[in-house]
Amino acid sequence: MAARSQYEELARQLSAVGAVKRGLTRILPSECPGGSATVLALLGRYGEMRISRLAELLSVNMSVTSRHVTHAVENGWIERSADPEDKRSRILRLTPAGIELLDELNRRTTDMFAHNLIDWSDEEVGQLNTLLSRLRDSFTCHGPGGCAPGRHEEDGHAGHSEDAHTRTPA
Repeated sequence: MAARSQYEELARQLSAVGAVKRGLTRILPSECPGGSATVLALLGRYGEMRISRLAELLSVNMSVTSRHVTHAVENGWIERSADPEDKRSRILRLTPAGIELLDELNRRTTDMFAHNLIDWSDEEVGQLNTLLSRLRDSFTCHGPGGCAPGRHEEDGHAGHSEDAHTRTPA
């Protein structure tokens, strides 16, 4: 276990990550707020899914998820269709316009990080990705209730891998 001072410094550093988040927000088109961008990113990464699964991946409640989905549907970025297994449920999927916007968001995100991390090596960026993924997993799996059985496998990763959820496109 790390020393208390290390945890205090970690808290300070994570508070400062707000500058990175603000940078990500600034690169988004005005018609695509962060919540919508995250919905597109998750559908792009994991494919079509029910809104309940999307809410789980977003780690927010259904009403928040529904607002993000409605905005994306109204802008033509995603579509809802009947779930063949349960006609009461809807399946969400990206539209061609949503795929095009997601490609643009990914380009903007990549360009922003490439510009701001120009003096970082590939190894350093990889280490950061690994550690951030591990940090997220620690909160997902060690928090109240722990990891759900099969959680990592269904999310496409096992244990502390580099395949991370994201709240922004990347």
